[in-house]
Amino acid sequence: MITTSELIRVFGRIGVLSFGGPAAQIALMHRSLVEDRNWLTEAQFLRALSFCMLLPGPEAMQLATYAGWRKAGLKGGLIGGGLFVIPGSIVIALLAMAYAAWGSVSWMQALFIGVQAAVVVIVIEALIKVSKRALTSKIHWIIATLAFAALFFLAVPFPIVIGIAGIFGAITSARKPTATPAPLKTQNHRPLQIIGVGLAIWAAPILIAFAFDQSLLVDLGVFFSKLAVVTFGGAYAVLAYMTQDVVNTQGWLTTAQMMDALGLAETTPGPLILVTQFVGMMTGYLQGGVWLAFMAGILTLWVTFVPCFIWIFAGAPLIDWLEGRPRLSGALAAITAAVVGVIANLSIWFALHVLFSKVHLLELGPFHLLVPALETVQWGALGLAVFAGYAILWRHWNLLVVLGLCAGLSLLIAML
Repeated sequence: MITTSELIRVFGRIGVLSFGGPAAQIALMHRSLVEDRNWLTEAQFLRALSFCMLLPGPEAMQLATYAGWRKAGLKGGLIGGGLFVIPGSIVIALLAMAYAAWGSVSWMQALFIGVQAAVVVIVIEALIKVSKRALTSKIHWIIATLAFAALFFLAVPFPIVIGIAGIFGAITSARKPTATPAPLKTQNHRPLQIIGVGLAIWAAPILIAFAFDQSLLVDLGVFFSKLAVVTFGGAYAVLAYMTQDVVNTQGWLTTAQMMDALGLAETTPGPLILVTQFVGMMTGYLQGGVWLAFMAGILTLWVTFVPCFIWIFAGAPLIDWLEGRPRLSGALAAITAAVVGVIANLSIWFALHVLFSKVHLLELGPFHLLVPALETVQWGALGLAVFAGYAILWRHWNLLVVLGLCAGLSLLIAML
């Protein structure tokens, strides 16, 4: 029996160290939950990850919610998902207020660059391990390769890649059903009731803001609620839409402020979609000061992440049930293979943006290629990544030690 304090300790550590976007966060959870503690088997982890990839919202946060739910039910899910978000949201709140006061937090960004350099290596390590376990047949290798090529070279939308992989897996799977244990915690499981109650909880703050005639809070709540249900494939899929709407349609922030918001969110722990909190807080601050900034930040967090809990609590018990349905399990196996390609694509994207200050998108007909400006290589980050590679892949040093050393060295380099 896992105690509440142990859940808080494990998921709190994951939340504090969850730098680097979904690829790095999935790698960290794999290491913490599968390799170090055996809280999830490899099959359970990959099956849950494939399921979360199909949902709107940050898949890593939903995976943490599922892992917590599986170990301790509703309480565990709230702890797992909540602690994945809370550390980053606290940092974002502090950075937003610092940005509002001084307009720059370069020392904090320098500190996090060192963390990102180490995360590049953590992602590579996880990609190698997940590939060995998920790609168990030649066809899975082909699916992963095609998924990577479609995303990296053709910029095919993420949901289309996953959808095609799932359809292919369902069509080519065996007809004979397989025996499987009954799904976990399905007794008295009422997904429609969970969704109904969840939607009421989700909408409650917006209705309260409306009752108190807080029009800005209502507008923010409605806008980010809509955003929460279209974020398939992670935050990057909607950042362009959000930036255009926030700057051009709503007029809440300038383009420069939006770019700063994205830069800060990329260097803090937690899901990248926390950029919405920064946008909400800055909008509130500009229109009503510190009090409205914090109210806007809390509301934005609420409407962004409450849906994630709804999807997991309603659908998590079905994940094991899918294993006994050959076509559905075949679809999930193919999606899992495609997810390896997705992680590889995210890994390269992340590494390029950490190691180079400028990365250009080269378009040649239907082909899209990220090309770094070689003269903008960040030698400090590259050196730290090499050091982290030696420490993690070769010497197998403690992860916290490597992250701390890289962060400290990065800050020292910036100061010098």
